[in-house]
Amino acid sequence: MVVHISRLDRDNLLHEYGVDTQRLQPWPVLNAPFEFSYAVCRAGTVSKLHTHHEQEIFVAVAGECILECGGEQQPFRAGDVTYFTPGQLHRVHNHNDEDFVFCSIWWDPEMTHRFLAEHAGSETEALAAKAAANVAENAQAAEAIETAERVGASE
Repeated sequence: MVVHISRLDRDNLLHEYGVDTQRLQPWPVLNAPFEFSYAVCRAGTVSKLHTHHEQEIFVAVAGECILECGGEQQPFRAGDVTYFTPGQLHRVHNHNDEDFVFCSIWWDPEMTHRFLAEHAGSETEALAAKAAANVAENAQAAEAIETAERVGASE
C-alpha cells in the first residue's frame, strides 16, 4: 500500500476570508464527504466575519487567538477544537505577535449524499467492510509488529 500525501505549499497560500489558506481536500485520491483547508491568521490581523451553510470545525495547530462566534469571544489555543453550526457568524482575532495556524473542516448534507452515492459498491466500501470484519485480527497483527520492534530495539 502507498501512503497518499496532499502537500502543503506554504509559499503559495491564497488569501480568503482574511486569512492565508490552502485547500488540501478534495484531492483526486480521496473523495471524502468533507473539505479541508490549512489556514494562517497572520499576526495582528482579524479574519473576515462570515457565515455559510456548511457545518465547520476548526482545529488550532499553532499559536493562539480570540475566536468570535455569535458575538461571543473566547480564547482559542493550539490543541483546541471548535464547531460551528450552519449560519453562525464567526471570525478569528489574532492580536498577537505570532501567526495563528489552524485547520478547517467543513461539510454539508449534499457532500455526504454525493460521497455515499459514489462509493456504494466501490472498492473503498469493500475495503471498509473487510477492515470492520477483521478488527481483532488487525489489532493482533499491529501488536505483534510493535512487540517485535520493541524486542529488536532492546537488543
